[in-house]
Amino acid sequence: MVSPDLLVINLHRDSLRLNIRTMKTGTNLMRLLFSPLICLLLSLNSAAAFAADASNPPLIGSWGGPLVIGEDDLGLIFNFSMTDGEYSASIISDGLGVYGMPADRVRLNGRSLTVVISRLDVEFTGTLRFDEAGENLLRIDANWFQGSEMVPVVLRPVE
Repeated sequence: MVSPDLLVINLHRDSLRLNIRTMKTGTNLMRLLFSPLICLLLSLNSAAAFAADASNPPLIGSWGGPLVIGEDDLGLIFNFSMTDGEYSASIISDGLGVYGMPADRVRLNGRSLTVVISRLDVEFTGTLRFDEAGENLLRIDANWFQGSEMVPVVLRPVE
């Protein structure tokens, strides 16, 4: 019979990883009982931590950066908010002559962000980049798709 020899648990912001190395040794009833119990307790603790993160989403606020099309820096600021668990956004860009235009759709799936603004024929897709600890959102690395153009954009918090 196979029993757990080493239980390694890595908790990350996006996932719970469980690695079990096994040895072919005699069955240890205590190990067999406590391993699932420990996993259950850690899962519950992890779920509570994720729920706490959901109450304080890192994306809320203003994020800005250069939007360089050709030789012109049009400037870009997204203002993100959340109502009833749903993200919304508006855009400000002096160069585009847009001041507070609402996005039609904002979707955050894990670390992938998509913002659609139909009136400008824009789809903004990006990846949220956190610090090494995975706690603080540092920037959003993205692409601005408008018509047939694709422009890389890096957004940082605006204070």
